[in-house]
Amino acid sequence: MDTIEIRDLVVCGRHGAYPGEKDASQPFELVVRLHADLSLPASSDALADTIDYAELHRRVVDLVEHRSFDLLERLAGEIAGAALEDERVRGVEVTIGKPGRLDGATASVTLRRARSGRFEDL
Repeated sequence: MDTIEIRDLVVCGRHGAYPGEKDASQPFELVVRLHADLSLPASSDALADTIDYAELHRRVVDLVEHRSFDLLERLAGEIAGAALEDERVRGVEVTIGKPGRLDGATASVTLRRARSGRFEDL
């Protein structure tokens, strides 16, 4: 399976389960990896044949900036669901890090979702 990846994405939002975490916008580090068959766009060189990662980027930024969740798992699930709306996406991995929350350490969550079957079978 081929991949399209958006990485090094830092978006500010209001997410967290502890008191005060949603009071001010804070940075979140994201990686979104799409799994799909990219053989058609690899030969056609046509934008219409591939997954529009610029549109996905806009949707991810919108979710992080304008929605608010207690858990990173929920935010990652919403992002994964948005990615899977494109029928060509067979699977998606979403990693969200919350930098500096644990004495300078970054806590992160990774969700893997497949359109059908097991993610490991992609």
